[in-house]
Amino acid sequence: MVPSWIEKYLENQLVELVDVTIYYLEMLAHSRRNVPAPRDKLMVIHAEQPAVSYYRFLYNAVGREYNWLSRRKLSDEQLAAILHDPLNELYVLHVDGSPAGFAELDHRQADEVELVQFGLMPDFIGQGLGTWFLQWVIDEVWTDSPKRFWVHTCTLDHPAAVPVYRRAGFVQVKEETIRREL
Repeated sequence: MVPSWIEKYLENQLVELVDVTIYYLEMLAHSRRNVPAPRDKLMVIHAEQPAVSYYRFLYNAVGREYNWLSRRKLSDEQLAAILHDPLNELYVLHVDGSPAGFAELDHRQADEVELVQFGLMPDFIGQGLGTWFLQWVIDEVWTDSPKRFWVHTCTLDHPAAVPVYRRAGFVQVKEETIRREL
């Protein structure tokens, strides 16, 4: 919960605050689904040392409509430290050679992996690519045999996010409501 003095300060700064429900989901075993590719010419590339500007392009293209803020608030130096950490991985989905979405995985906690960011650019939503790409990510994560693979999403995200995660085998383990800036 945001302290009242911070809310007042933010209100004076013309920042809109909204109540947001956050959903925490986890997977404790590989779901082993078979999700056929919805089209030809799909490729997932592991961006091993992504430039900050490239990451910001992906992050903003995917998250702009859903008020993604966490990475936007970081300085270039802070973001570079995360992106170049060997325990952080970035996978970029390409369709016909163009970036279509991305997944960011955090391996810093022993025996678990967090799906920190996941999404598609607006032009690629509604084509079955998200379901396919999520399964690709799940399969990739479980090659390392973690004990837990988890993600959190919220009511600001695409309305299909929670249902897609559940169909993929994630189970909701926690829910909380917070007040957040837009």
